[in-house]
Amino acid sequence: MHRRSFLQSASLGAALTPLAACRVGPADEGSTSASSDRHKVIVVGAGISGLAAARRLADQGEDVVVLEARNRIGGRIWTSEKWAGVPLDLGASWIHGIDNNPIAALAAKAKARTVVTDPDSSTDYLPDGSEAGDAQERAIERWQTKMEDALAAYQDNADSDASVRSVVERALHWSSLSDHDKALASFGLNDYEHEYSGSVNQMSALYFDSGADIKGKDVLFPGGYRQITDLLASGLSIRTGHVVEHIDWDSSGVTVTTDKGTFDADHVVVTLPLGVLQSGAVTFGPGLPAGKRTAIAKLGTGVLNKCYLRFPEVFWPDTDWMTYVPEVDGYGRWEQWINITRPTGKPVLLGFNAADFGRTIEGWSDTRIVDSAMGTLRTVFGSDIPAPLDYQITRWASDPYARGSYSYNRIGSTPAMRDHLAASVDKRVHFAGEATHRASYQTVHGAYLSGIRAAKEIAD
Repeated sequence: MHRRSFLQSASLGAALTPLAACRVGPADEGSTSASSDRHKVIVVGAGISGLAAARRLADQGEDVVVLEARNRIGGRIWTSEKWAGVPLDLGASWIHGIDNNPIAALAAKAKARTVVTDPDSSTDYLPDGSEAGDAQERAIERWQTKMEDALAAYQDNADSDASVRSVVERALHWSSLSDHDKALASFGLNDYEHEYSGSVNQMSALYFDSGADIKGKDVLFPGGYRQITDLLASGLSIRTGHVVEHIDWDSSGVTVTTDKGTFDADHVVVTLPLGVLQSGAVTFGPGLPAGKRTAIAKLGTGVLNKCYLRFPEVFWPDTDWMTYVPEVDGYGRWEQWINITRPTGKPVLLGFNAADFGRTIEGWSDTRIVDSAMGTLRTVFGSDIPAPLDYQITRWASDPYARGSYSYNRIGSTPAMRDHLAASVDKRVHFAGEATHRASYQTVHGAYLSGIRAAKEIAD
């Protein structure tokens, strides 16, 4: 199954459930007011792409200042320390594909311990809560193969775009399927939503999977992803608590206006998430080129939310993953779980919800979200399982500094639009972030590489 993405990996806030410990990077300079000095480069955003750009430029001797809206560094990388001794990543979790991955090299430099998670280490459950046997597993695989074949054929022959759902349902003769078969096929559709974050009702059938193949094992950080952002941030000039409102430029340089004042520089690197660009919360002086405006409007921002549940004891199997096939009317609800006990040694489960349902539950209370999660767990493991001792919940779409989890290819968008999104403007305004990387969007390493690319544009 597909389980590789920015946040599942990753990639996500003030609107999240409040946590007792929001770690601020060691190089943070607090919410100091804007300096009257002119800088060589301003970097907007202290996520992985902004830190990558700033680190590269600072190491080359350039005068760089990073402006970050939050009171912490990391952006959609956020390691919570609410539970003492159990650091948990609320945003990105994994290095997806460690072969020739720059994040793997950074992890080695940071001496950060990693643990492999195996997508084939999974226990799967049917709508009634029973464990899927060999016959049911083969049936699920058959439906997934049929969907993959249908989408591949569409990409080979179609001359116009359509949604992933419409292509799959047409190919599978949806109206003729039994409810049981619809449930098995829908489980596969939701798998696409977890990987790409968008709803299959809006996901481009032509380009949903246009990114580069990922090679190598997936690993996560028992000590948290913050080890990578802390490494990059060390020694940098970072101003947290500066909400950027306007970016202006002309032939003489750039001016970045925040809620605390203005900063002047020769260049600016904009690493705002696609969702923030789409919201219009930050305005651009002379205006952005048409191609960039089109890319911002047409590419999609999806959702993948997490719910960590801490229990008094383990009552689940010792596999990396657990998946649940809900009834058709429960589509997309609590279908994927990961066993956090294996990397942490603590009785913790993590449930994911993506796309439409992931966005819907952001309007629910914490209690309702936990009750919903427990409903699925009780269906699978029985009504006598213990109640959770505590929980941690994310709401990435509601976060004003993320507006979603990571980008996907929406109907009507094309891979080339990511190139337009990445293009610099007048050799003054440079853009980075996972959404700007054509081959590795949705990933931490794609975001990192985009920051390196922006730094190189300035250095060149």
